[in-house]
Amino acid sequence: MATLKKTATFTSVGLMTGKDCTATLEPSDKKGIRYHFEDGVVEGTIENVVSTDHCVVFGNKEVKKIMLTEHFSAACAICGIDALDVYLTHYEMPIGDGSSKPWVDLFKKTGITNQEKEVYTIKEPVYYLNGKTHCVVLPSDNFRITYGVNYNHPELTNRWVSMELKELDKVIEARTFGYLKELKMLQLMGFARGAREDNAVGMTDDGYTTKLRSQYEPVKHKILDLIGDFSLTGTIPLNWKAEIIVKEAGHTVHYKTALMLKDKIIKEK
Repeated sequence: MATLKKTATFTSVGLMTGKDCTATLEPSDKKGIRYHFEDGVVEGTIENVVSTDHCVVFGNKEVKKIMLTEHFSAACAICGIDALDVYLTHYEMPIGDGSSKPWVDLFKKTGITNQEKEVYTIKEPVYYLNGKTHCVVLPSDNFRITYGVNYNHPELTNRWVSMELKELDKVIEARTFGYLKELKMLQLMGFARGAREDNAVGMTDDGYTTKLRSQYEPVKHKILDLIGDFSLTGTIPLNWKAEIIVKEAGHTVHYKTALMLKDKIIKEK
């Protein structure tokens, strides 16, 4: 189990609501990531996922919803943190720059308690198949993710990106993204009201609204989302002995696959 060495605070706009959000992170000696808002608390577990529409949302009888947790979940998994209490001023996590990098930088600056790495094997292959969409998790000697997308975009048509642990930095800094032409519609639906050029990559018909941090950055962000979503199994995906292959998926498919996986992840002795 690992937590932060001291209290840390992070503030920025919320991507979905457009309202300022502050997250105060308190070290904990109890395993789990818990989100406190007003008079309630909800733990960030797969059992408490109430929506995967555009982002991951936690909720229970005490807290109606805590939105856009996936980038924070990914950062915790990447840094091996599995014990924290998060106190929020709003029901959405701050977006930062749209990636996990601000969180990872904050964790490293604050300090992380020593931890013993827990390695996991996958008991048997897990397949989620639904038409053109699939998510496959296979037992393997090493960790590897391959993610395929097929967007109406010159760089992202039938585009596949693979990642091993040594390439993790490019995934950490990959920002959230979306079609620029769909932004107004999303905002009318109550989403992406805080989207700006400094916290998201807009896809145009022939390019992007901002310079990419690395080639095929949007696909790498999909990998980042996957790491965050799979961490809701209560384990750290980067410590799995597994090969993961995903095609044209999103949070809903990640979540459904994680449900199938939960009882097939075995801790090595």
